[in-house]
Amino acid sequence: MFSYCTDPSTLDGLQWLSCYLTTGKHMNFYVSFGTVLLLLAITAPTALAFGFGGAMAARSRFAPLSWLGKAYIAIVRGVPDIAFFLFFVIALDQAFEYLRHQVKCPDWPDAIRQGNDFVVCAEAKLPLGNSAQWVHETYGFFLAVLTFSIVFGAFAANVLYGGMRAVPRGQLETAEAYGMSQRQTFWRILVPQMWVYALPGLGNLWMVLTKATPLLFLLGVEDIVYWARELGGIKGERFTDYPHGDWRMWYFLVLLIFYLGLTRVSEIVLDRLMKRLTHGQATSGGEAQRKAAA
Repeated sequence: MFSYCTDPSTLDGLQWLSCYLTTGKHMNFYVSFGTVLLLLAITAPTALAFGFGGAMAARSRFAPLSWLGKAYIAIVRGVPDIAFFLFFVIALDQAFEYLRHQVKCPDWPDAIRQGNDFVVCAEAKLPLGNSAQWVHETYGFFLAVLTFSIVFGAFAANVLYGGMRAVPRGQLETAEAYGMSQRQTFWRILVPQMWVYALPGLGNLWMVLTKATPLLFLLGVEDIVYWARELGGIKGERFTDYPHGDWRMWYFLVLLIFYLGLTRVSEIVLDRLMKRLTHGQATSGGEAQRKAAA
């Protein structure tokens, strides 16, 4: 980064530190913070969409669809996150490759399952063996986002299902008495008021999601935990330019500050959102605002 960083062995003090903190691997470390924020930005709305679909299915009057929604909620919530992540990423990857294999190599003579091996034709591999590195990284990130969304979508579905059930039945009956159809009652009465009851649970789920982002490391994505461990540990042959002791504590302290800051910002945003949603509502939050204004 700096002109004096040509020969690190001649440096000391702040010059050594400035060169050390601007190496290519440290740049990857800094970029990995953006990777975590990007994961949250994509996963949160996607998981909410999964959750809304699961909640709608669970409360459906069509029994098979209701069973499917409730099974999705129960099964995913009942499996430990780490076990689900380690299993589901492999399952998704193999499912995608299997579908591509059926389309691209219909005349494949060998079995796909060969003992413990999963073998598909080269054209069906995801990504292709000759793909650029960024393609491999993007595909891994996509699998991570999808897995996070399915897992946390089940928790969101449970929260939203409870929020729908918390809306007073009398308000729905009043809407029906005014001639609203079931669709109108759902979108105009139930859904707008559901968020008031669901937001506390969704806020807690957001906090859990932020704390779960270090699981990216287990999914093969080079996130902040990966780079903190790599850069903070005692260096091997690849890192002989800037040798140092075990600095993992300091790198993980940076992660601690990052997550605490993210949590604090989340609390402020969620608090303001709750005040906005409860304004004028017949809830404890809305009543507190009414008394404060009086």
